[in-house]
Amino acid sequence: MKHGLTVKLRRSYTVHSNRADDGKNLENMFNTAEEIQAFIAAFEQCTLPKPSWTHHAHLVAALWYLTHHSEEEALEIMRRRIRAYNEAVGTENSDGSGYHETLTRLFLQGISLHVAKHQGVALPDSVTALLASPLGKREWPLRFYSRERLFSVEARRHWVAPEKPVEEASA
Repeated sequence: MKHGLTVKLRRSYTVHSNRADDGKNLENMFNTAEEIQAFIAAFEQCTLPKPSWTHHAHLVAALWYLTHHSEEEALEIMRRRIRAYNEAVGTENSDGSGYHETLTRLFLQGISLHVAKHQGVALPDSVTALLASPLGKREWPLRFYSRERLFSVEARRHWVAPEKPVEEASA
């Protein structure tokens, strides 16, 4: 581990942070396959601390499921796991918070393109490339949607097709 803070979490899940002030910099928790597996286990068991469920954490979970399941299965797993995790940590899945169908499906599409481009790459290296790619930015979906359309109740509840094709984007 580099200089910084190590926090021991339930079920032997460890977050390494280079920021001793708030522990929000979690990128270093995905350096090895074992760390990624421990993260997925904590997410699936709903023991992952709520502050650790970041945008990058969502991406790593999606990458994990896409590398172990078909795209359709990964979508079903992500739907189920995100909703369950949200409920476990007190986040309501409603028209204004929690699970968002369009964002989940859009990021899965983008990460599927990433997986296709990075076949044969070790999982930790694929994670590093993913988090450094345009997908690593929370604003990435706005390349394909207007803010109004993406953050509508309809888009949260159901898949709303993008206004621009995702295939045009470099994942």
